[in-house]
Amino acid sequence: MDRRHFVAAGASLLLASCAPKTRRISVGTKNFTEQLILGEILAQLLESQLHSQVERRFYLAGSYICHQAILAGRIDLYIEYTGTALAAILKQNPANDGDVFQKVHTEYRQRFNLDVFPSLGFNNTFALAMRGDDARAHGLTKLSQLAPHASSMRLGVGYEFLERADGFPGLAHTYGLRFAAPPSVMDLGLIYRALQARQVDIVAGSNTDGLIAALGLQVLEDDLHYFPPYDAVPIVRPQVLQAYPEVRAVLDLLVGRISSDQMRRMNYAVDGEKRDAPDVAKAFLASLK
Repeated sequence: MDRRHFVAAGASLLLASCAPKTRRISVGTKNFTEQLILGEILAQLLESQLHSQVERRFYLAGSYICHQAILAGRIDLYIEYTGTALAAILKQNPANDGDVFQKVHTEYRQRFNLDVFPSLGFNNTFALAMRGDDARAHGLTKLSQLAPHASSMRLGVGYEFLERADGFPGLAHTYGLRFAAPPSVMDLGLIYRALQARQVDIVAGSNTDGLIAALGLQVLEDDLHYFPPYDAVPIVRPQVLQAYPEVRAVLDLLVGRISSDQMRRMNYAVDGEKRDAPDVAKAFLASLK
C-alpha cells in the first residue's frame, strides 16, 4: 500500500457511519514485549482513525486469560497466533499444514462467535535457542541433532510451553529429548537472561525475539516440522465490528504489513535498546504512511 492509498483508506474511515458509541474499544495483550508492541500498534491506529481513546488492558498473562477476557467482553480484540489458537485454545493436535488459519477461523466463529482476521504478515514460531559458542562446540544446528547432548543440558521455558499440546511433551517425544533436569519454568521476559547467566543451556523462545541475534544465539532448526504455523492474527468480537464498522477497515490496513524482520527489530528496540513500546509502535505506524 503506497502513501496515497494509505491516506485515502484513513480518510474513508473517518467518513464512515457507525452506531452510537456507548463505551471505548478495549485492546488486550499477553505479558511479553511483542504483544505490548502489537497492542500499542492496534490501539494507536484505532485512536488515530476513530478519534476516540482506546482502553489498553495489557499484561493479561497467557492465551487462556486473553481468551476468557474476550469471551467475557472485558477486551474487544487482541493478537493471537494461529498455532497457539489451534493447540492451546481449540485443543487440537498441532498440524504443520496450510489449513491451520482456516481451521482456526472456522472454529472460532462456530464455537466462540469470534472473528479471526488474516495475518499481520509474520510467523512467530517457537525457537529453541542456545548460546552460539555452545552450539558450535557441539556442531548443533538442528533439533534432530540435540538428543545425544540433551542429558547434559538444562532447558528454560515459559509457563504455557510446559503443558500445551504443541509444547514440551510433544517436542520431547518427537525428538527423543531427555534433559538433565525437568524444564525450569519462568517468565518469558527472563529466559534469555537465564541463558546468558548460564542458569540454563537452551530455551524455548520465539522466532521474532529481538535478543536472539543481539546475543549471538543459535536457533536449532525444527527439521522434523513439529511446530505448526504461528501466524499473528487479530481476534475480534463481532459486536465491536457492528458498533464500529471502521474497525474492520483499520485492521485491513495491517494485513500482511509486518514482516518477521520488522517484528524482530521492534522487539529488539524495546528489549535491547530499552525504548518504550508506545514509541516503537508510533515509529512503525509512521513508516506505513
